[in-house]
This record gives sequence, C-alpha cells and structure tokens, in this order.
Amino acid sequence: MSALRRLRNLWIPWVAMIVLGCFSNAVAQTSYKVTDLGTEGNDILACAMSVNDYGWTEIMSGNLEPGTQDSVVGQLLNGRALIDINGLKLDLGTLGGHNSWMNWGEINNFGQIVGFSETAVPDPDGEDICGFGTHLTCRPFLWQLGHMSALPTLGGNNGQASAINIRGQIVGFAENGTVDSSCPSDATNNRIQLPVLWENGKAHALPTVDGDLDGDAFWINDQGQAVGDTGTCGGAILHAVSWKNDTAVALQDYGTGAIAEGINNQGEIVGTVGSADNTTQYAAIWRNGALTNLYTLPGDFAAIASGINDRGQVVGSTWDSLFNWSHAFIYQDGKMTDLNTLFPESSNLYATMANKINERGQISGMATVRSGPHTGEIHAFLATPVNERVGTSVADVAPTHPKSNLPANVNKQLLKQFVISRLAQ
Repeated sequence: MSALRRLRNLWIPWVAMIVLGCFSNAVAQTSYKVTDLGTEGNDILACAMSVNDYGWTEIMSGNLEPGTQDSVVGQLLNGRALIDINGLKLDLGTLGGHNSWMNWGEINNFGQIVGFSETAVPDPDGEDICGFGTHLTCRPFLWQLGHMSALPTLGGNNGQASAINIRGQIVGFAENGTVDSSCPSDATNNRIQLPVLWENGKAHALPTVDGDLDGDAFWINDQGQAVGDTGTCGGAILHAVSWKNDTAVALQDYGTGAIAEGINNQGEIVGTVGSADNTTQYAAIWRNGALTNLYTLPGDFAAIASGINDRGQVVGSTWDSLFNWSHAFIYQDGKMTDLNTLFPESSNLYATMANKINERGQISGMATVRSGPHTGEIHAFLATPVNERVGTSVADVAPTHPKSNLPANVNKQLLKQFVISRLAQ
C-alpha cells in the first residue's frame, strides 16, 4: 500500500523548530493574535476546520475511546459540528443520530455550513460511513438559518458534503448503491462512492479519471471549479483531480498519486503529492497545471497543504513518521514557515494543524494547550494576522511538541478522522 493511500485511509488524517524560532525574532514580520476557541462541554479535542471572511469558524469537537489510538478500528466516542461566531458557539445538531462531523467542511460568507451527520436509521448494508462505529446511515447536510437538512445521494444510503461556495454550490461524495467491485471482500464500506456536485437541491455525479470507480470532491471555488481525487476502493494510487464544466482533469504527480484539497478563485490548487520513491507525501501546489512540491518542514516526515486564499497564501500541516500531527505551517513568498514561530508565547497554544485561510489572512486550525488547567488538551484556534514583531514565540519556549492528555499516538486516529474522505477497509 502506498504512503499516499495510507494517508487517506488513516485520515485524513503529522529539530528545525529552534532555527525557525530564532529566525522569527530576527526580523519584523506579520505575526498572529491567537484566539483559543476551546472545546465543547466535556470534550477534550476540537479543531477549527473552516473559516469564512468574517472570521466565523466551523468546528468539530469530540472524544476518543481510550486504548484504541493505535488501532485502525479505533473509534470516536462522540463528535459534533459547531459554528463559532466571535466566541458564541452553536451546536449544529444532527439528522437524528447522536453525531455530526465534517470532512473539511466549509462555512461560506452567508453562514451556510456543510458536513455529514448520522441519522437514526441503521445502515441496511452494515456500512459505517460516518466512522463512529454505530453503523447508522450517514448523510451529507446543509445547515442554514439554524436548520440542518439532508442532501440527496445518488441512490445509495450514504454520503458526505465537504465544501460550499458563495453561490451555494456544494461538493462531496455520495453512494449510488452499487457494490464496489474494487473493494476487498471483507470491506465494511463497500458501495461505490462518487464525487458529487449539489446544486438547487439536486445531486449530480462528477466524472472520474482513468477508469476510477470512486472519488470525492473536497473544495469548490466561487467560479464553480472543484477539486478532489478519484481512485478505487482497493487501489494503490489516487489521482488528484479538478473539475470544471463537468469535465475532470487529472493533476500532475510523480506517478505515486496525489490528493487535491483546496482551490482559490484564481484556480490555484493545493493538496498533497506522493514522493517519487513512494515512501511519503509532501505539500503541493498546482498553478496552471504545473506541480510545485512544497516538501515539508525540516525534521518532519510528511505534509499536506489544505487551504489557499486569493493572495496565494497557503496553509497546512506536517506530521512525523508515527503519523502524529507535528506543526501547522504557512507557505508564502516561496517559503514554508512553522506557525509556532509566528505565535506569541502568550497564546499558550502549540499549533499542530492549519486547515484554511480566508481573504483577511485568518487561519483556522488545531493546537495543544501548553500549560494551565487544560494542559495537553487539543483546542480549536483562530489566528488573526497583526503587523508587529512576534517577540518571544511559542517555538522559542516550546521547541518540541508538548505532551497531550490524550492517549499516546492519539493523533494517528485524528489523522484518520480529520483528513479521511473514504475508508477503504
């Protein structure tokens, strides 16, 4: 199994920090005011997945079952999708089940939000697309004006919505009900999942490339251009894909696969690409069809670029060889920078994941609390740029990732739950 496939299936699921920390104090540059968005209730992990241009965030919050952190079948105990508006949190609810969640999920400037939710109905085929171990049907949702509504599938039982643009176009995947012949015989989730565009309440299947049976659309810009990947349930390679005018185009890679995660209104695409030797994956950007490898931060094993704004600022995350989230980063002016070198010590948060960046340069993500009564908890954050010296940065005072209150290597499961689009089990 390729390194890229392992990334997607663990989803989706990350030495030089001292050097970077010293550099952060050497010059005046944009630093960040960091808002700790916390968790919800008794949850001990939360992550801000998406942020709109007003700074409103979509957050997922939940708990993991102790002792399952190293198992592929480890489950979340619970999960809910939330909206945070200037510190006011609102639980989006569910479609009848106990849990709601998101792939990337998006909140647009009208406050419309997409994701996926359990219903109260057991899946008749025993699938577990929402990933909570309940085997309830999992439906894509649109939340607006305080109400969550289910989006249609392509005739199957399940689906997930990943992004919504300013025009209300939504992308994700949906099942068509057909058994996927490319899945292993013991696969739990074994129905064909096709990339989908929802428009005017109707689901339209997007084409795949290279004869692939399955796919997922992760993001869509305001011009209606979408990106994602296509592949097969048991296949070793995923194709990064862009869709425009119902036409699918495979993006350049190194022969070992890629995944496209975000696209701005200039058509610049970000994601992750498998290394040529098929041992790891790197953050990537595609401009005018040409691939640029952003690699990863020194000392880290791999990286994913997940967000890009219209100014071309890119954010993403790195992880170590044990699939633990390691550092959140921003890539601009041809350089990848650890966000912790731009966070003031007073933030008390060590950023391990950066997901999206809006047109104001605000960044949504996940961080570990460094000290105090919530030490080791994983909190959602919103970082807002300010034009001043960072002073003493988080990287100066915490040159290594702080320990979490969560079980050891729990981030392996976070990778699976946060980044995954399809569980090829």
